[in-house]
Amino acid sequence: MLNQDQTPLIDALKACTTRPHAPFYTPGHKRGKGISPHLADLLGKTVFQADLTELADLDNLFAAQGVIQEAQQLAAAAFGAAKTWFLVNGSTCGIEAAILATCGMGDKIILPRNVHSSVISGLILAGAIPIFVNPEYDPVLDIAHSITPSAVESALQQHPDAKALLTVYPTYYGVCGDLSAIAFLTHQYHIPLLVDEAHGAHFGFHPALPTPALAAGADLTVQSIHKTLGAMTQASMLHIQGNRINIERVNKALQLLQSTSPSYLLLASLDAARQQMAIHGKNLMSRTLQLAEEARTKISQIPGLSILDIPPKKSSGFVDLDKTRLTVNVSGLGLTGFAAEEILDEKLGVTAEFSSLQNLTFIISLGNTSADIQQLVQAFTTLAKMTLLTDKYQICQYSNDAIVGGIMSISPREAFFAASEILPLEETNQRICAEIVCPYPPGIPVLMPGELITKPALEYLQQIQAMGGFISGCADTSFRTLKVVKA
Repeated sequence: MLNQDQTPLIDALKACTTRPHAPFYTPGHKRGKGISPHLADLLGKTVFQADLTELADLDNLFAAQGVIQEAQQLAAAAFGAAKTWFLVNGSTCGIEAAILATCGMGDKIILPRNVHSSVISGLILAGAIPIFVNPEYDPVLDIAHSITPSAVESALQQHPDAKALLTVYPTYYGVCGDLSAIAFLTHQYHIPLLVDEAHGAHFGFHPALPTPALAAGADLTVQSIHKTLGAMTQASMLHIQGNRINIERVNKALQLLQSTSPSYLLLASLDAARQQMAIHGKNLMSRTLQLAEEARTKISQIPGLSILDIPPKKSSGFVDLDKTRLTVNVSGLGLTGFAAEEILDEKLGVTAEFSSLQNLTFIISLGNTSADIQQLVQAFTTLAKMTLLTDKYQICQYSNDAIVGGIMSISPREAFFAASEILPLEETNQRICAEIVCPYPPGIPVLMPGELITKPALEYLQQIQAMGGFISGCADTSFRTLKVVKA
């Protein structure tokens, strides 16, 4: 039985920072002595003493046999995995590694259309062919949920030669589909289920939270420990179980994608976050859920506002909800989510995680306080009483089908590397897209390399931009031109 109170990586790092020696190794600031005074003033000097390289006592991320291996074994036990890898290049590299480990050039992979842009990057790297499944969509709230078991079954029947199935669990809004049923169907075809669980790292630490992906039957899952737990930004984990994933292929993929100079500050934060949750996780999540429930109850009583919740009649695309994720629909106030976000941030001192046409989404985590919740509730109370709103803030009466992209004409990899040209936006309809185009956050592409550009997709993106949203991924950030495959 492993002792989850241990922090092997932190202990080794602490020992290295206190050992007197003359440093003739990277990084160049030499334990903080050469750091810019401006940065030292911002962060303090102590942190740089621990910004070390792969010294003998600190192990090697790509061939872990010492303290990194011990820390990863503790993490595997805490998160319910057979094996865990620490990631210093974010969940992005974990998603890309999952695809590279399971798919080769020309192999099919089944996945929802509302995947993160990192999945598209993985397709480009692997040369895999996406078989898209449209998620369940709520046209009233303008929110895409999970793919359904019936849609998965249909895709598997049509493409029995697929090498893997990837899904998002939970969605950015905290919505969870029927992952157990999806795992059962996937395994009937003897292929692995890969899960983008970036926003669900906390699930395994409280019974009131949704079932963790591994417990639901996933073969591989990637979690952003920094998004909902106490690790530093960019620190994530990749977990596997069972025998459907080739461990050596995961190792090789991560060596290809991760830095050969990993930050020990990030690695140590993963060790610390694991220890914190393994020992105190249930209490921390109980408190977080209480804060979230207080916010839900009070904000839902404010006229003109409504809170995303599990529908009375559950659907297979929405069977559970992460109650620490708060999505507030502001359309009843006559506002777009973009406008509401701007007012809250600039005038009322509250910053949301992201906004969409109708909604604002907030992440409530172990780091939030009662004072944060009081300020959030007060801000919405004030927002609802504002009556002198300019035309800039009026609600956009725009309907879309959530998934407005076109069909795949060529593979993402082929389009990415093809000869391309830049055209005015109005001339790109029915051309093959050569870049990733997505409102961010949440980073879900509306257009991707290899996809046929459609008029509804262009109109949707223009509408998002007009309402105050941001378009990212494309070379022209003003979104007046698009890169397309040369005819």
